Amino acid sequence: MVQRKIIHIDCDCFYAAVEMRDDPSLRNVPLAVGGQEGRGVVTTCNYRARAFGVRSAMPGGEARRLCPDLVTVPPDFPRYREASRQIMAIFRQLTDQVEPLSLDEAFLDVTDVDRFQGSATRMAEFIRGQVKDKVGITVSAGVAPNKFLAKIASDWRKPDGLFVITPDQIDDFVLPLPVEKLFGVGKVTAGRLHELGIQTCGDLQRLSQADLVNSFGRQGLRLYDMARGQDDRAVVITRAAKSVSVERTFSRDLPGKVACDAMLQSLTDELGQRLTRKQHPKPVHKLFVKIRYSDFSTHTLERIRDNVRQPALEDYQPLLDELVTDPQRPVRLLGLGVRFRDDAAPVTQLRLFE
Repeated sequence: MVQRKIIHIDCDCFYAAVEMRDDPSLRNVPLAVGGQEGRGVVTTCNYRARAFGVRSAMPGGEARRLCPDLVTVPPDFPRYREASRQIMAIFRQLTDQVEPLSLDEAFLDVTDVDRFQGSATRMAEFIRGQVKDKVGITVSAGVAPNKFLAKIASDWRKPDGLFVITPDQIDDFVLPLPVEKLFGVGKVTAGRLHELGIQTCGDLQRLSQADLVNSFGRQGLRLYDMARGQDDRAVVITRAAKSVSVERTFSRDLPGKVACDAMLQSLTDELGQRLTRKQHPKPVHKLFVKIRYSDFSTHTLERIRDNVRQPALEDYQPLLDELVTDPQRPVRLLGLGVRFRDDAAPVTQLRLFE
């Protein structure tokens, strides 16, 4: 079996990096993109801001309390998308086996690439140099035999770093690795692992696959593999959209359901425009409504609606009526969307003993 060579590229504070590239006065100040006024949240920030504890998804008010000298700028997504397009084009100079995860992050499978004598490390160095020279920002890269390790490696020497994990280094690398570094291990799972006396992958390796499945269900299978540095996922070149949605966060809470009803038409119109722009629309399977209250509790309701082609107000109103149980409760966010039917999936159920 041919040993895979995977590169994971992650731009360093991407939106902020583009802003600093285009405005030199921002390069030596703590900078946040987003979070300027009212309820806005920080989309990303540079490393000077991070030194004060500012983080993505943090409310702008909290970010300014942590860093009184914080400079904030509004997001400019057309510029970010153009920078992303340039970066993805650089990736494709090496290979078509590219799996974008977002505007600023992607996996590349370079197993069969002959350039640079087949050295994935030199390919990663080439990409980093090209992005710096042609796009004007820095990226960090991880090189490893699989996606899981490559993603960890790209974060190992951020910012503007390169880290390589060769096949013969996997065991030594994963043994001391904290379980918090494992994909899908958040605070809750990490806490449960700590209660079992597990702090590192080396500790985790002492548990059998059966033990992990009993304690964590299907996630236990992934934990068992990741603790050993194993990951057989392929780089996915194209990924079909499973849903389309729109949502709006309000600068002031909507006072209750009547105000939500008034917003529903404009959200439905916006969703319709997004669906119209899709080149190959798929059949709608479900409609859903999402609501976030002023206390940040979030609720979603979805219903099967197979015969709906272009959802209208009258399709979403019953869902909103059912979802909202307290008509006076202030609302921070309102959203709605569709989930598509997967015609490639089996539609019949096999008999148990057939």
